[in-house]
Amino acid sequence: MRLLQEKRQEIIEEFKRHDGDTGSPEVQVALFTEKISQLTEHLKAHRKDFAARRGLLMMVGKRSSLLKYLTKTDSGRYRELIGALGLRR
Repeated sequence: MRLLQEKRQEIIEEFKRHDGDTGSPEVQVALFTEKISQLTEHLKAHRKDFAARRGLLMMVGKRSSLLKYLTKTDSGRYRELIGALGLRR
């Protein structure tokens, strides 16, 4: 269920705020979103994989926490990120 290194680098390049940025909330949320979509597809095929389901729920919680933080600190960046990722339609 790991992201391929190439895909990970593409996501980081797209959402980074400055050179060398790998830990900003935007990058973290984008990486979590990609992992969540991969796990969702996995769970469609393997309905009884409860360990993966638990991991999915934990990732959704972490992404939610990061989005709440981003809302409190800079709502403009939050709206831009939500639009770029297609979340909360």
